[in-house]
Order: sequence, then C-alpha cells, then structure tokens
Amino acid sequence: MKAAVVTTFSEALTIEDRQIPEPAVGQVLVHLEACGLCHTDIHAANGDWPVTPTLPLVPGHEGVGIVEKLGEGVTRLRVGDRVAIAWLGFACGDCRYCIDGRESLCEQQLNSGYSVDGAFAEYTLVSARFATLVPEGITAMDAAPLSCAGVTTYKALKVASIVPTERVAIFGIGGLGHLAVQYARIMGGSVIAVDIEKEKLDLAVSLGADFVVNAAEVDPVEAIHELGGVDVALVLAASPRVFEQAFASLRRGGRLICVALPAEGTMSIPIFDTVLKGISIIGSIVGTRQDLAEVFALHAAGRTQVISESRRLDQVNEAMAEVLSSKVPARLVFEF
Repeated sequence: MKAAVVTTFSEALTIEDRQIPEPAVGQVLVHLEACGLCHTDIHAANGDWPVTPTLPLVPGHEGVGIVEKLGEGVTRLRVGDRVAIAWLGFACGDCRYCIDGRESLCEQQLNSGYSVDGAFAEYTLVSARFATLVPEGITAMDAAPLSCAGVTTYKALKVASIVPTERVAIFGIGGLGHLAVQYARIMGGSVIAVDIEKEKLDLAVSLGADFVVNAAEVDPVEAIHELGGVDVALVLAASPRVFEQAFASLRRGGRLICVALPAEGTMSIPIFDTVLKGISIIGSIVGTRQDLAEVFALHAAGRTQVISESRRLDQVNEAMAEVLSSKVPARLVFEF
C-alpha cells in the first residue's frame, strides 16, 4: 500500500510502499476512500508542539473508508461498513473523563496520525470502538472534513453554551471556520466572520454570516465593538495575537473559546478585565464519538455544507504548502 510518511521533522514527507497491516484484537482494517488535511497534520510533520510524535509517522485523522477486515472480538462492525477515523483513536473507557462523557480528555488516549499511524495511507488500522459509522447519503469527500473540522467546531460551540440571538465571532474562516459559521447559526447565534482574505469572508456570507470583518483592512476589535461586541469569540486562527483580539472583542459575560494551537503557545490576557467583566476562557479539544454522530446527523439532514477541494496523496507536500499560504478556500481532501 502507499502511505505518506514523516521520517524527520526537517524534511518533506515521503511516499512509501508498505505492507498492509493486520488488525489486532479489537481493531479493524479500513481501506481508505478519503482523508482531509488538517493544520494539526502539519504541526505533526514539523514537530511543532511540546509533545512530539515518534517517527516514522503516517499522519491523518480525517479518514473515511470501508471496513475490509475484522480483528478478533469485533462485533459492532461488519465488513463493508463505511467508517470515519477521527483524532480520538482510542480512550480507556474506565477513567473519570471517559465515564462522565468527556472521553476526549482521557489521559490514556491515542490520537490518529500523531501517537499512532493515521489515514494518509491506502489502508490503516483503528480501534473498532472508535470507528464511527458514516450514515447513508454522506459522501466520503464530505465525511472526511466533518470527522475533525466539523466535530471540533461543533463541540467548541456546544461548550460555548450559545443562547439564541447571542452574537458569535468566528476568527479564521477556512477548513474549520466555514463549518463553525454554520453550526453557530444552527445554534441560534448571530455570526460575525473575521479573516484577512476577502474570498473567505465572501464564503462566510454565502454560508449565513450576518457580518464580516476583514482584519487586513480594519482593526477587528474596533470593528466588532462598533457592532456591539460579541458574547462568544471562537478562535480558529493559529496566532496568539488573534486570541488577544478575540478576548478584547467580548462583551461583559463573554466566552473566549480557544481551539487553534499556535506553535508559539502563549497569549497575554488582562486579569483585571477578565474578572470585572466576568469573562470565561474555555479550551476545547475535538469532540466525542457522540459529537461526531451528531455532526453526521446534521449533515445527513441537509443542514450543513462542506467546501473542499480534492488532491492526490502524492501531492501531500504541495498541499501542506497551500494550507500554510492561507489561500485554500476551506478544506483539502486526499482521495484514494
């Protein structure tokens, strides 16, 4: 099988021929149809974060494919099922976080394409318990971005506890942001889209954004406060400066939802304003299997659109460069 492999953090990924793996107890072998390219895959390939992956590594955690072989003890899936392979590749099921519905905080978790080989390959293995069924009628091309970009933004807006008619600012319109605009609308929010690319702001408007702010042309904090400020600010742009702008855009009682993970790793937040204005700062990391099932259900019901472009796996390095250029309209998806 073909696989895109990180062999060193200082060099481009290589396309290798590998043996098709055999599923162990509790695993299934998935024949990939598609896999989205997430900014996290680029961080993994560059070794940007404090905990670096062990090399060699096959990235990819927006995989969708067909179950081809069952490991011993697998009963909930069948050969021929279409499943998604998300960031949360395994959680223990026994800790306090797994038991109370916060499995994405499990300290024993394994992450697809980071701590274990992922879906930038023609075949991959996944725990049967964490392979989420893709409903009929959703294409692999759509299901792939929903498996991370979708579930990540959906969960982030769930924890924001949006009250209908509240104003929500989405900082960063792209692979995640174009879906966040739609989920915020579904939850009853009035949406302000913030980006530095006119094309992405135009996309946000087409997907239901009520207002747009071009941060390359105006001070986004001033522009948002001219509109009355926001109750929720969701940050999907990997820049500490954007987190600080988002915080400054909040009304009293507002919630800053942190999702993006800049390589720099820190932001400066005023304690005085946080306390006196009753601001909440919330970190949100992907979502649970239930969150992903809800994301798929919304899409199957026709409530969301996925904007994506197709690439081949052997274009992986060029595709990563495209993402870093910020010129990609939304999501790039490798089709097999």
